Amino acid sequence: MPEKKKRRITAEDLYRIETLSEPRLAPDGETVVYTLKRVDPRTEKKYSNLWAVPTGGGEPRPFTSGEQNDSHPRWSPDGGQIAFLSDRADHEKPAQIYLINAHGGEARQLTGIEGEISDFSWSPDGRQLLCRVRKTDPEVLAREKDEEKKQLGVVERVYDRPFFKLDGEGYLPSERWHLWVVDARTGKARPLTGHPVYDEKSPAWSPDGKSIAFISNHSEKPDLAPFRDQVFVLPVKGGEARPLPAPVGEKLLPSFSPDGRFIAYYGTEGQLETYRNQGLWVVPAGGTAPARNLTAAYDLMVSPWTINDLGSPEMMPPAWSLDGGRLYFPVAYHGSSLLMSISASGEDLRTVIGEGGVAGAFDFDAGQKKMAFFYGTMTDPGQMHLRDLAAGADRVLTAANRRLLDEIDLGQVEEIWFKSPGGMDLQGWVLKPPQFDPAKKYPAIIEIHGGPQTQYGNFFMHEFYYLASKGYVVAFSNPRGGRGYGEEHTKAIWRRWGDADYADIMAWADVVAALPYVDAARMGVTGGSYGGYMTNWIIGHTRRFKAAVTQRSVSNFISMWGSSDFNWTFQMEMNDKPPYEDLEFYWDRSPMKYMGAARTPTLVIHNEMDLRCPIEQGEQVFVALQRQGVDSEMVRFPDEFHGLSRSGRTDRRIARLNHILRWFDRYLK
Repeated sequence: MPEKKKRRITAEDLYRIETLSEPRLAPDGETVVYTLKRVDPRTEKKYSNLWAVPTGGGEPRPFTSGEQNDSHPRWSPDGGQIAFLSDRADHEKPAQIYLINAHGGEARQLTGIEGEISDFSWSPDGRQLLCRVRKTDPEVLAREKDEEKKQLGVVERVYDRPFFKLDGEGYLPSERWHLWVVDARTGKARPLTGHPVYDEKSPAWSPDGKSIAFISNHSEKPDLAPFRDQVFVLPVKGGEARPLPAPVGEKLLPSFSPDGRFIAYYGTEGQLETYRNQGLWVVPAGGTAPARNLTAAYDLMVSPWTINDLGSPEMMPPAWSLDGGRLYFPVAYHGSSLLMSISASGEDLRTVIGEGGVAGAFDFDAGQKKMAFFYGTMTDPGQMHLRDLAAGADRVLTAANRRLLDEIDLGQVEEIWFKSPGGMDLQGWVLKPPQFDPAKKYPAIIEIHGGPQTQYGNFFMHEFYYLASKGYVVAFSNPRGGRGYGEEHTKAIWRRWGDADYADIMAWADVVAALPYVDAARMGVTGGSYGGYMTNWIIGHTRRFKAAVTQRSVSNFISMWGSSDFNWTFQMEMNDKPPYEDLEFYWDRSPMKYMGAARTPTLVIHNEMDLRCPIEQGEQVFVALQRQGVDSEMVRFPDEFHGLSRSGRTDRRIARLNHILRWFDRYLK
């Protein structure tokens, strides 16, 4: 019987793709519980539930169900219960902590905190839960209890801090994030911290349950002194939080060693040098010696982040071996996200899960005989895997999206290494259309990633496959300025956006144009965020592309200063001076300076609730193009933040894809 011909991927397939995340392995190693997210095409709403899969063999099954958002599953130390977050009681209010028996049954609501809850974990004895809480502002609570005032909505917002908004969240409450403990039996909650200026993050229990490590910036005005985090240790039963000696820099996710003597965390060194690698650090919990960077000698970026459009890999805290001799941590490397381990002395670096895909969250059983982990590739958005650590053997536990992927011809991807104008080895990929014919000449689209301090690579990108399905060669690369190739690679564009990166992208375009199956006269370019910046820069510096689509872009560093949710800190990417002290430098790095030379037909896509790159950035490009008579359009998406392409409402994501396709079809077909 002939094999059934596979179809091409569609924009509407976004409704069918399910995403898996947050694998957590039971203490006895017998079950993995994880979160599965789906979209309801009738309502455009997104829901998530907990699923469970036995590690000894068997099909995954839903552990919770319903049209709600269940997430953040955490096994109790004895394996008898699972705590999780859910908004099932009231979809309009923040999620609360629920408990459910590990064998199933009805979940019971544990907390009734009037505020947001995040980052919770069980105490070692299972009697308490540690979490972060951001209480709802008193005036908001009062308004919610008064139906007449509730209908009127917000009257005004008053701020006395420069960081008052965050893309994806909106305008922030005046309350800060603080640490709370919750009685696991009664749900009674009490705050451990409450300073009106400081936020606390990444709380972690000590092995004896007597102390908590967390991260906070205790500068006099933290908003004006970013990247000055400290690791603190706080007694649970009361007392002062004690800072540990460590270099200035950003810090996150502390983790106690099994004997409680040391704390590992991730961090960077330096307040202004954000190009530097994030490393794995260890500091004595007693503060008897300064922190050491265990990965400094290896030129590695400690992070699981590889760009995709279906969900971010979860950043796990450093995981200690039971004897305290090794630590496990993620690394972004050459387009992959690896899981690596290193000795506690900073020697004997090993790769646990290697290149070719993206290793995300990982979790051990109590005896560290098994490890559950997320792993995704270019052709699979991700599955839950299990490794037998003694045998070194891996098994795939889930088959999410398998029916969908089995019916689709995605096309073929080819990896290409090439030389930058500076002589560095650069990595790129070329995606060929389904039913590729090497004798034909295809139009090509150059995709430029955002960031810029991130990487494209071995992870599923629905957008790329969709454009390829319409007959385009889709080419993407990692020019200088990104991550995964060492600190010098990232530093190459430090305070010089539009320089080495532009040269590398043009070199990549030359490589793609020289491919025998690419029509060099029919090439387009697109990118979002920093990729939008580079698209704007390109159309102001060359006319080699027949069409461009600039998305959620940066165009004018002068007007972006202070108006982005990143606020004034963009000056760190410039020359660490505000624009009123060095206007010409800002203008020189702004694509708007060169927009008078633009002649490339350009579609401008921007989101009206974008707080990272405010919509005036896209408006300036559009008006400049219109003023000069360049063929151009602007597409605006209401109510969407910066991350529409990854996390926006699905019908709007589909509309965005079809606008990109429509524009390139007009000029490249």
